[in-house]
Amino acid sequence: MKAAIYCRVSTDNQEAEGTSLDSQLKACQDKAQELGYEINKKYTIRETYSGLSLDRPKLDQLRQWVRDKEVDVVVAYTLDRLSRNPVHFIILQEELERATVRLIMVTETIDSSDMGRLITYIKGFAAKLEAEKIKERTSRGRRMRIASGKLAGGKANYLFGYDYIPGRGEGEGIRRVNEEQAQLVRNIYHWFVEEQLPLDRVVYHLRDLEIPSPSGNPVWHRATIYKMLTNPAYCGIAGKATPAIIDQGSFTKAKERFKRNKELASRNVKRDYLLRGYLYCQYCGRRLHGEFKSYQTKDGTMEYFYYKCSNSSKIYADPCPSRLWRADRLEPLVWQEVKSALANPDLILVGLETLKEEADEANSYLSELKSIEGRISELDKQQEQLLQWALKGFPESTVLQENERINQDRERLKQWKTEVEAKVEECKQAEMDSDSIAKACAMARENIRGFSLEDKRFTLEALKIKILAGDKITIHGVLPIVSTPSIPGRASSSQASARLRSIFCA
Repeated sequence: MKAAIYCRVSTDNQEAEGTSLDSQLKACQDKAQELGYEINKKYTIRETYSGLSLDRPKLDQLRQWVRDKEVDVVVAYTLDRLSRNPVHFIILQEELERATVRLIMVTETIDSSDMGRLITYIKGFAAKLEAEKIKERTSRGRRMRIASGKLAGGKANYLFGYDYIPGRGEGEGIRRVNEEQAQLVRNIYHWFVEEQLPLDRVVYHLRDLEIPSPSGNPVWHRATIYKMLTNPAYCGIAGKATPAIIDQGSFTKAKERFKRNKELASRNVKRDYLLRGYLYCQYCGRRLHGEFKSYQTKDGTMEYFYYKCSNSSKIYADPCPSRLWRADRLEPLVWQEVKSALANPDLILVGLETLKEEADEANSYLSELKSIEGRISELDKQQEQLLQWALKGFPESTVLQENERINQDRERLKQWKTEVEAKVEECKQAEMDSDSIAKACAMARENIRGFSLEDKRFTLEALKIKILAGDKITIHGVLPIVSTPSIPGRASSSQASARLRSIFCA
């Protein structure tokens, strides 16, 4: 059975401690021979590096031997030669355990040393341990895989157009071109870049060809096509791990077309929509967006502006039943309700007083939060003291029992702290809402009739307006509105009217 020998000093002059590299090496070799292990110069390490760091060049080599199971035992002079950080030592120890590699110290056994007793008694107490282990394993593994020409791992490696070959060996951890899927990717780029088809037309084309989407659904979504046309992996940017399907020129043209479309879209907006970002579909919960339509009549071209659910497009297999809403009818009526609320001094006073009461509670919550943090700090000190108990050889049962009590108290306090922090944020938000409403009301008193679009949208934001459009229009906000006017603004063949029931509740 093969032995790896690890010798370390922090400085070049440690002869006085009896821990020089030469003295360590001799003692480790004698120990390995005594136990009948095979010694090979290839697996002998002499390193001058701080024991407080886990990232040591030669220690990395030792860990790789362990992972590859090239050795059966690791021999070191003392535990602190391997690491002076208990957390780091546990990481190394667990790596050895997973690989079934034994760890031997020349001058001590793991359980009898001070550090060994510390690890035995307190091994599970520090939350820092698990976080550091995960971070160290993940980042190191990703760096090594990428350096070796492989993908970092995970579900993101599965990309339409390729077959992902999992594993760590030769020819594994990479993507290989799936020619059937790759040809479809090339076609999509061709339709969008060369034939200049809009995204919707690309979607229709795929549907007409009855080509299933990457998830197997019969209907493709615009978002799927967009991601495909903006993913640089398709032009080989990930290196040898992902061969190119399309050339860099096609990818650049697609990117430029998206940029140009965005610029044209902003220039071609026919009007500003007051309720943009505040209007939601009652049926599916998605936002309604502005849409422009023109019709030819005997009197000429008529232009209409609507709000439309983003999920109502016919490209979806099961489109939302929401209809169009005439912007020129809906916006004035919603704004009238908001304006009426702002013009009611008693209503505003009640709303502001409620918000101020909530904001005033912030001080008591902050005091409570400070108390909780102090108690958590005290628990940290108790746990530090517990470490000293362990080092002084206190009974294991006493240490473990006290450690469990501290951990339970800390978890309870952390949960309490989270709840109080949420209340503090609510109070801060109430204070912000109060200031915003007060400003909106002051603006309204001065010149509400002359409000610009920006003034109106500021008011909607201050009142936390959310409007649901469906069988009726419902408004939610921080002030109550009681009137219920009729809206004949829902676009349909019958021009059916709907009731505007506004619910402004805190």
